[in-house]
Amino acid sequence: MHDLLFKGHVVTANTVLENGWVAVDAGRISHVGQGLPPTARQVEDHGDALILPGAIDAQVHSRSQKGQEDFVWSTRAAAAGGVTTIADMPYDDGFLVCTADNLRQKAREAGEQARVDFALWGTIAPDDGPHHIPEMARAGACGFKFSTFGTDPVRFPRIPPDLLAACFESVAQTGLIAGVHNEDDEMVRARIAAVTRSGITDWRAHGLSRPALAETLAMAQIYETAAATGCSGHVVHCSVARGYALCESYRRQGFDTTIEACIHYLVLDEEHDVARLGGRAKINPPIRPRAEVEGIWHHLAAGNVTIVSTDHVSWSLARKSDPDMLKNASGVPGLDVIYPLLLTELSRRNLSLTHASRLLSENPARLFRLTAGKGGLAPGRDADITIARRETWRYDPAASDNVLTDWSPYAGRELDWRIAGTWLRGQQVFDGRTVLATPGTGRFVTPEQPSGLR
Repeated sequence: MHDLLFKGHVVTANTVLENGWVAVDAGRISHVGQGLPPTARQVEDHGDALILPGAIDAQVHSRSQKGQEDFVWSTRAAAAGGVTTIADMPYDDGFLVCTADNLRQKAREAGEQARVDFALWGTIAPDDGPHHIPEMARAGACGFKFSTFGTDPVRFPRIPPDLLAACFESVAQTGLIAGVHNEDDEMVRARIAAVTRSGITDWRAHGLSRPALAETLAMAQIYETAAATGCSGHVVHCSVARGYALCESYRRQGFDTTIEACIHYLVLDEEHDVARLGGRAKINPPIRPRAEVEGIWHHLAAGNVTIVSTDHVSWSLARKSDPDMLKNASGVPGLDVIYPLLLTELSRRNLSLTHASRLLSENPARLFRLTAGKGGLAPGRDADITIARRETWRYDPAASDNVLTDWSPYAGRELDWRIAGTWLRGQQVFDGRTVLATPGTGRFVTPEQPSGLR
């Protein structure tokens, strides 16, 4: 007699078990099977709906705008989207998470607000060098984020090549990943200046100012640095197909290189969506032409995409509405709709839904060294479970009580799957309409391997 039993089509990283079931005991998955199910005190029979692992969103910015979103809202959107763990970025407005004390403070504050589980990235202040990396690893950082482009000298600084190599050497000793924002600083600044001189200020300006070559040049530096230092090198977002080929070439050479496709690079394109939305579709790196989107899908189908994320940030609309494209803030929300977007695209392209389980759960858990409790539908893992039912509907953020902003680049998009429920460690946190989890439900999750230096 199990505590809880889910019935439906079970989507693992390798197969879809029609008429499958997942048994849960004490908040953890105890068995996964197909056919005649065992008995349980509580049965969740979802018919022909999908039973999916709760998603792990590897790239969330809960505190990018002071007084705006914070964890109380980002994790609410996550629960509504079938996301049961978020990995939050370290570039908070006015608070760089670059020391163990800062990381512990953020963990305490997030723990009071979070409705789903959360992990925390760390980073460095350039003047400190890699000095604080070991202590941040001991404090529970899930990885370390750097940037080859300087968005802001204090809040989001550029890490120059020699310092980046020193940081990679230090991160390698922790066993964690070094994730890097991949744009070549010198090229982007030159192109921004050229676009400004040209007088182009509409939607075209952003793509022109950040060409594909700026990404791949930075990626070559990132992966070569990983190869030279023995560090696990991760590119946190790539908008061009060439970047995925670069990553795979390093993997074939035996290096631990990984790559992330944000959901916007898989569903939006420049000529239709950026042209229509302007600042609401401004993201770094930029959304590219449809040919690049299709190229990324080719790599996803071939297994060359490691994970899919949102790079979620809920800017106030005032920060996204300037007619001068380059003056808008960069980034978009997406936590509450990532699973429906990816499932819809996979279905329409006749690709296996197992990609969703792998890209949104199993692989992110491996990336962050969280597999002792997170990632996929397997015995021993936390019972983080998402139910998705087939339904045609149009996404409208203004009609949702679970997101802070009433705008989204995905507003009005027709989707084929809807989240019908989310469970965190065996407890329901979303019922298909309302987020049931209260602030403080979520826990701070940390990598199992690096308690210190290996």
